[in-house]
Amino acid sequence: MSEVTEKKQEVVEAPRQNTVIHDILSGSALRAVLAIVLAMLIGGVLIAATSPGVQSALGYFFQRPGDTFAAIWDAVSGAYAALFRGAVYNYNAPNFLRAIKPITDTLNFATPLIAAGLGVALAFRVGLFNIGGRGQMLMGVAAASVVAFTVQAPIFIHLPLTIIAGLLGGMIWGGLVGFLKAKTGAHEVILTIMLNFIAYYFISWLLATPGLLQRPGGSQPISPPTPESARFPLLFSAPLTVNAGFLVSVLAVVFVWWLIERSSLGFRMRAVGENPNAARASGVNVGRTMVYAMGIAGALAGLAGVNQMSGTITSGFEAGIDAGIGFDAITVALLGRSRAWGVLWAGILFGALKAGSFTMQTSQDIPIDIVLVVQALIVLFIAAPPLIRAIFFLPKEGAAPRPARRAKKEVAA
Repeated sequence: MSEVTEKKQEVVEAPRQNTVIHDILSGSALRAVLAIVLAMLIGGVLIAATSPGVQSALGYFFQRPGDTFAAIWDAVSGAYAALFRGAVYNYNAPNFLRAIKPITDTLNFATPLIAAGLGVALAFRVGLFNIGGRGQMLMGVAAASVVAFTVQAPIFIHLPLTIIAGLLGGMIWGGLVGFLKAKTGAHEVILTIMLNFIAYYFISWLLATPGLLQRPGGSQPISPPTPESARFPLLFSAPLTVNAGFLVSVLAVVFVWWLIERSSLGFRMRAVGENPNAARASGVNVGRTMVYAMGIAGALAGLAGVNQMSGTITSGFEAGIDAGIGFDAITVALLGRSRAWGVLWAGILFGALKAGSFTMQTSQDIPIDIVLVVQALIVLFIAAPPLIRAIFFLPKEGAAPRPARRAKKEVAA
């Protein structure tokens, strides 16, 4: 009887030499990479279709088809080369500092995206759909600006106080959603949408009212410039643009990773996200956990607002200081699979697309909307894993390799 059992184990375990490749093919990381590649390919098709050179060559395609393919290559390669020069490394720059300036622009654009994306991802892990990043950012800016414009202190005191005020402003606005969700059962999507409008019109009122946030001596709804002592200092000298806010966002990534993966509160959050009923039955206070989660998520979005006010837009901000980052954070969280480190790389990717889009437009006359289409396609493919598996013939996640399945059938027989 033992010989039969050993033979069965040998039959089942023999195909395990292919499990590494199978795990890679069925993993979510490869799907994310393939989603980006597929979105870039489709973006290339759109670039070629809208290129005047390609359209002109198509007029005599049957006479000289090679001209059409050459025009397509020139349009697509030129566009993505410009994207690379604007986002990573400008190999046409006259000196080294100018050559590496694009990567600092990318990190500068990615900084608020990372912080806001962490807020959305944290809420996702608890089973909450936080689309209130815009309102939480604006309330963080409102609270931080009060400290920035009223406190006079050295930078090592003024800047931390400004950051803390922004965190508290976003935390209160996000925690309010969690509180209403826990106490009344109201849906967080409706709550966050309504609170976005309230925050927008509240900060618009602050900026339009003399004596509050409106710039003295004018009637325009714009704030005074952010004081030097409340700004994130540059990490490197000009022309490099990345500031210390990026390091703060990286620290936020480490904090969220530790919170979710290593702390007891994070364990309760993950339990609530997986099954709130089972978590409640095991003694977890689901309502309190939701309040904590939304409060921390709001604080992270508030940090993104501080990055905008103290790092990106220091000459004075308007009510649209969020610049759509609160909604872009949703795509960053989805691409990052709601994991802290995934959000970091997704934020850098979207920062690179944004930084490179300006070079694409100026040097190749390609609309920035093409980059927005690529971003939307990335999210579409990330949100539809079966579509990626069908296009690239990938195995399902968690499915056994085919040799193993055949071996199990033989054992069963």
